Amino acid sequence: MEYRRLGRSGLRVSTLTMGTMTFGGKGGFSAVGNTDVETARRQIDLALDAGVNLIDTADVYSDGVSEEITGEVLQGRRDDVLLATKARMVVGPGPNDGGASRHHLVRSVERSLKRLRTDYIDLFQIHEWDGQTPLEETLEALDSLIRAGKIRYVGASNHSGWQLMKALATADSRGYQRYVSQQIHYTLQARDAEDELIPLTLDQDLGILVWSPLAGGLLSGKYRRDVTAPEGSRHLGDWNEPPVHDEGKLYDIVDALVETGEAHNVSAAQVALAWLLGRPGVTSLVIGARTEAQLTDNLAAADLVLTDEERTRLDTVSQTPLRYPYWHQAATASDRLSEADLSLLKPFL
Repeated sequence: MEYRRLGRSGLRVSTLTMGTMTFGGKGGFSAVGNTDVETARRQIDLALDAGVNLIDTADVYSDGVSEEITGEVLQGRRDDVLLATKARMVVGPGPNDGGASRHHLVRSVERSLKRLRTDYIDLFQIHEWDGQTPLEETLEALDSLIRAGKIRYVGASNHSGWQLMKALATADSRGYQRYVSQQIHYTLQARDAEDELIPLTLDQDLGILVWSPLAGGLLSGKYRRDVTAPEGSRHLGDWNEPPVHDEGKLYDIVDALVETGEAHNVSAAQVALAWLLGRPGVTSLVIGARTEAQLTDNLAAADLVLTDEERTRLDTVSQTPLRYPYWHQAATASDRLSEADLSLLKPFL
């Protein structure tokens, strides 16, 4: 297992992170998975044995049950791992049961600490943008929680480029602890993050954690053109995270993944994960699984090395057209592009 520095922090995290969205299976999260305590224990054992040192959860997963299961499983070995959780989503019926206000965040941290059976959270992430709470309030609350020893690092998730940059600039101007990372969706099927979020990461020295790196299973190899998916699988039309805008292109990507996997005698899923681990700015992939077999397969992606030719093929089949102003910059600004710019524009020059 490789360990990469998380942004400009001194923290080193494994290139694969254990995700726990499947833990609990309560409410709407039952569609994702219903992993119980003993199954979660076996999965975390597998992950730790493979070298994973970061476990990611959130207060909203199964109404807190995911955090409760994670806390129970980590009893006696809490200090052996890094623990990340999130808050911002609506978790109750009250008018202040969501958002990034001081009130909600402080209460969320206290509740998460109790469910996780720990005195501190290594990485506390704002799960989603809050356009109504002043950033100064959010960041001051996070800064205070760090100084109180309840959280150690802070990160963002699901922010746009301008939202994240505004948060970083506000933290710098006020002397607050800035976000060290962002957790985003980024796959061969959905490369939107390359426009703003990847260049911003490189420019501002952030870490990137990727959620749903197999696009909810779309890139696992189970879903092929003119092939019936295995029984129990969701229908392609059931997905909205991420949305599928071009079904034909998705199948072209999966075909390339399957063929590349066959050349290495590995699954399409491993190829998709290995491609991501070689992309600029990516620190770690948050992997979760319904079964131990899926988890074992995903963990093996940490050791897969793709050739330059294989990467070029995957890049090409999944490439999206440049949007404005990037096509204009590629045509007229190539003499003064930074490494951050080139993370997007280099293939088009």
